[in-house]
Amino acid sequence: MRWCNNYICLFLLVSLIVKADKFPADYVNPFIGTSNGGHTHPGAICPFGMVSVSPFNSYNPVDDPAYEEHKPYAYTYGSPFFSGFTHTNLSGVGCPDLGTFVVMATSGKLEVTPSDYACQYSEEVAQAGYYAVSLPEYGIKAEASATLRSGIERFTFSGGQGHILFNTGMSVSSVSGAYVKVVSPTEIEGYKKIGGFCGNGEEGLVYFVAKVSKKPQKIGLWNNKELCSRKIVEAKGNDVGAYFTYNLKKGEQVEIKVGVSYVGIHNARLNLTAEQSGFRFDTVRKAALSAWNMELSRVLLEGGTEKYKRMFYTALYHVLIHPNILNDVNGEYPAYLSGKIKNSGERDHYTIFSLWDTYRTVHPLLSLIYPERQSDMVNSLLDMYKESGRLPKWELAAMETNVMVGDPAIPVLVDTYMRGIRDFNVELAYQAMLKNADIKRSDIDIVRPGYKEFVKFGYIPEPDGKEKVDIPVWGSVSTGLEYCMADYALACMAKDLGKEADYSLYMKRAGFYQNYYDAVTGFMRPIHKNGKWLDNFDPKPHVPVWHSRPGFVEGCSWHYSFFVPFDMWGLIQLNGGGISFVNKLIDCFERGYFNMGNEPDISYPYLFNYVKGEEHRTQYWTRHCINTYFGDNQNGITDNDDCGTMSAWLVFTMMGLYPDCPANPVYQLTSPVFDKVTIQLNNKYYSGNSFVIQRGQDTDNKMYIESIYLNGEKISGYSLKHSTLSKGGILSFILKE
Repeated sequence: MRWCNNYICLFLLVSLIVKADKFPADYVNPFIGTSNGGHTHPGAICPFGMVSVSPFNSYNPVDDPAYEEHKPYAYTYGSPFFSGFTHTNLSGVGCPDLGTFVVMATSGKLEVTPSDYACQYSEEVAQAGYYAVSLPEYGIKAEASATLRSGIERFTFSGGQGHILFNTGMSVSSVSGAYVKVVSPTEIEGYKKIGGFCGNGEEGLVYFVAKVSKKPQKIGLWNNKELCSRKIVEAKGNDVGAYFTYNLKKGEQVEIKVGVSYVGIHNARLNLTAEQSGFRFDTVRKAALSAWNMELSRVLLEGGTEKYKRMFYTALYHVLIHPNILNDVNGEYPAYLSGKIKNSGERDHYTIFSLWDTYRTVHPLLSLIYPERQSDMVNSLLDMYKESGRLPKWELAAMETNVMVGDPAIPVLVDTYMRGIRDFNVELAYQAMLKNADIKRSDIDIVRPGYKEFVKFGYIPEPDGKEKVDIPVWGSVSTGLEYCMADYALACMAKDLGKEADYSLYMKRAGFYQNYYDAVTGFMRPIHKNGKWLDNFDPKPHVPVWHSRPGFVEGCSWHYSFFVPFDMWGLIQLNGGGISFVNKLIDCFERGYFNMGNEPDISYPYLFNYVKGEEHRTQYWTRHCINTYFGDNQNGITDNDDCGTMSAWLVFTMMGLYPDCPANPVYQLTSPVFDKVTIQLNNKYYSGNSFVIQRGQDTDNKMYIESIYLNGEKISGYSLKHSTLSKGGILSFILKE
């Protein structure tokens, strides 16, 4: 049985209610990040749920060029036209996919083309596990909630003829193709093709079974905008769907529930039957809210502003969306790359691993607060290795998108192990990591593009435009630095397992970062095969800042030149010592080169902690980032949340600690924003019951640390080992203005 410590959580929740008259989920605002490039969605979902029921407002029924910039994503705050609810969605990603099974309610004349039935909307409400909206044009109130593997919508009509449309062919995926079949007057089933994430060619299927609560006066299908004959009970194509037509009284309600599976229609029906035996919208909504309160109550807050509490709990909420459960109620799921049906047994199997992003913050946060989930996720990664012979890079619904660079599964595995979560096959994990880094494997140019050259030259050469490039590498410097990070993590694991030869080999490769450092310019710089530096080198960002400079991925040299988290002392010496290093880091912030909207430099605010006497700058810049790049409205995340990565940064930073180096379980400290933070520890993995971070009362306007105490004893330095935290205790900050 999954650990949840229900009695402790219930006791803590009751205590919180007495003090604040609010549950943690009451602070969640799902609209945060739905604009400003955050690409979150406000839909109803359970923690780590397979299904999310979210509004679809990206379809443009009018000729409005300004609308096109939002078109690839299912939802962007403020887009004016509503065209239904989707049932599978990604949160905070840089490329669209999924957004499948669009359910819409209309009244009056039956229309089955989105350009004809999309309408303006008002009175949006989004809460943890619930979403509602009014459709004035149709006189309909639409509500949505979800279980782990199914969704439910409730439509309240104003009377007359009403319709529920199930648009099977519509989605945000670049892959077309769908199937729908009428099973009975109240039930349909089918599937939708998905895939093409960030231009990747892989395709997959997601299946559904949908049931309505009332028998309609008429049920039918459409195909390519045309209504089908009543005799036709199934349709296949790019634009297919089903409709249910009713004659309704004022205030009459119709519910529709949708079960989803990535295995097959039979399993979608199993999921729906197991998780929703009847039509009980309010029961589902209450259960979803309860699930969120139970998970969010692992961290309890006291003091601080109401705005900060909304920011914190919504950020934690976003962290608990991905990775999400892939297996059905019977344990079945599609195997990585092959699609063969496997069974996860007693544990859950997860999907949506945006690892280049999440290895930095999401997985360390899950290890700290939700280690039982992190354990299942590590076992899911190892499942993928057993199924395919490789560890994933950016996995989506058992497909490999190969998005981003490096070998990011390795830092996840090692960091989890180093934090004391070891209920997985450690030898298998080590074997998997070694195989991923084996330059002799036949598909090394797919698993680790450019790694053979990395090992041969000590860096990945930047093409000079003259020689033939057999295997293109996206960002020679960025990719090489990521390999350094992965090889450092692998070396740490080797050392702990007593494999000294491997430790020496991979630690040496981790040190290749020095080969990218140009002492003349003081930056990481692309280098050609002949050993010459790239000409016309400019370390500054393009506009927009995410646009890649030559040799770099989604950034520039300013964003990568301090990305050596595993050897900060060596990097400081390369930069001329502490004073020179700090001055250069100050320049990065004050000249506007720091980019909080992407991953490579998100640890920069904490790097001042490595130079004695400069730690106050970490305290200043972390607070500056909280107040500048985050907020409690739709613009509250700057650029993609990247499956919770930026949200996890915010959660850590608001608590006052940050894991700046994967595989090295040490937290850098900064000033917390709450009077008291209580982290409930999982006793299966950690010896302590709870860890408390406190700063005293009436310190909202104080950001600088005067002193730090652990269990009443003053500590020196501005870092804390994870092994110390896991024993429980009280970390006290004395703050000053």
